[in-house]
Amino acid sequence: MKHIIRTTLVATAALLVGTACTDPTVAPKSTINSETVFTEASAYKSLLAKVYGGLALTGQQGCCGDPDVQGLDEGFGQYWRLYWQMQTLPTDDAIIAWNDQALNELNTQMWSSSNGFLNTMYYRIYFQVAMANVLLRETTTAKLDQRGVGSALRTEIQQYRAEARFLRALSMYHGMDLFGGIPIVTENTSVSEPPAQATRAQVYQFIVDELTAIRSELPAMGAAEYGRVDQGGVAMLLAKVYLNANVYTGTPRYTEAMAEVQAIIGSGAYSLDPNYRRLFTPDNHNSPELIFAIPQDGQRMRNYGGTTFLTHANVGGPLNNANYGINGGWWGLRMRRETRTKFPAIGAGAADGRAAFWADMDTTYITDMFNFTQGTAAPKYTNRTVGGSNGSDQEFVDTDVPMWRLADVYLMYNELQLRGGGGSAATALGYVNALRQRAYGNTSGDIVEGSRTLAFILDERARELYMEGHRRQDLVRYGLFTGNTYLWTWKGNTSAGTGTQSFRDLYPLPASELIANRKLTQNTGY
Repeated sequence: MKHIIRTTLVATAALLVGTACTDPTVAPKSTINSETVFTEASAYKSLLAKVYGGLALTGQQGCCGDPDVQGLDEGFGQYWRLYWQMQTLPTDDAIIAWNDQALNELNTQMWSSSNGFLNTMYYRIYFQVAMANVLLRETTTAKLDQRGVGSALRTEIQQYRAEARFLRALSMYHGMDLFGGIPIVTENTSVSEPPAQATRAQVYQFIVDELTAIRSELPAMGAAEYGRVDQGGVAMLLAKVYLNANVYTGTPRYTEAMAEVQAIIGSGAYSLDPNYRRLFTPDNHNSPELIFAIPQDGQRMRNYGGTTFLTHANVGGPLNNANYGINGGWWGLRMRRETRTKFPAIGAGAADGRAAFWADMDTTYITDMFNFTQGTAAPKYTNRTVGGSNGSDQEFVDTDVPMWRLADVYLMYNELQLRGGGGSAATALGYVNALRQRAYGNTSGDIVEGSRTLAFILDERARELYMEGHRRQDLVRYGLFTGNTYLWTWKGNTSAGTGTQSFRDLYPLPASELIANRKLTQNTGY
């Protein structure tokens, strides 16, 4: 059984928000006075559940009807669906067939500052920040003294505060990675005027400082209640921030990143799942490989984002819905040839078991972006357990979002070692071959040290982590996301691919936000 924190009715009623305001300093509106709500000890954990829930849920009525953030279809506006699309669709990883202008702009790197998906992601980020700030404002020492909160509950609340700060840092990291310099909004930020824009380097430092401060207040690696963060999540987020520090600040932090990676591996809290496919099934909450996941539940956490989107949208055409435990395919996502060709051809001898490809829908070129049958069907996510049983609901998927897992850490170790961050070449080779032995089922896919180059590791990340929402960040870090050094199908809005301008390494700030907050300056090029 999944041990997931759930939001009670009283706290849900207390927290709520019909819309996300364009001013990120303004907390979500509550219809119930906080001093009434917080007479119940459980209200504090319920408020924390709301902050976690913002990564998975879309509003106050399950999948539909009362969204937290308005301006886009509620299902389209789910946090992970938006983030995944922004990290995946503009890359060599995947393309979507739906003839929607805003999605087409993502497919081709041709977006503008009025793109609804980009704008809603920005507001989702600040909705998360605002909810975390609500919890922090409602749990100050003065507030707890005023309510007569006892010492035992205060100890629990101290951890809740650390978790809220982590979740705020996580969303700020997403904002920094996607948009660059954005406002830093905390529980102490004045609401009398719009917040000032911080530089990307300042946001980076804020995140590092926050994570450093809260680490000791969280459970040891692997010890948290499932779906909640522990020191493993803190180390992973720090490792990601340090790995990409050269992009964010102009100064590499490979040694610092390696220290975090080694701490995760050395903790012994995580191990590779012997079954790669289980990582993308309703069983994945039992996997020893997951470091941090976004829980999904077809009965209690219904939404049209997360793995519901990733499962349905990858199915269509000749694929049988029943094989994936769903009631219908959405005829949307497929893999681009540049990632497909990094794997062995189907039937070409030794098989890479990570390749969840459909042989009857495996064409090389996509000449028509909107034709779902062109490209490679790659239904990596499924609503069927490894034992062949369906999830609890065939519309809403039970598979949790595997945000961070140990395989990613092994590949980060390899990249950092090659970039001069320390570590051992022999150890790094062992890690990458461990992944390939799982993929091939034997040692036939092993590589030798001379083949373990930065270019190989980037390709191995494409093979191991495809469709998991990492690719744009990886390509930006390697200097290959924009420009004409590396072209892929429909990059730059041509079927063969064409170069794009480097300013598109960052997304634009929403045009509406620039009007609302005159302290903001648009990213160069937009």
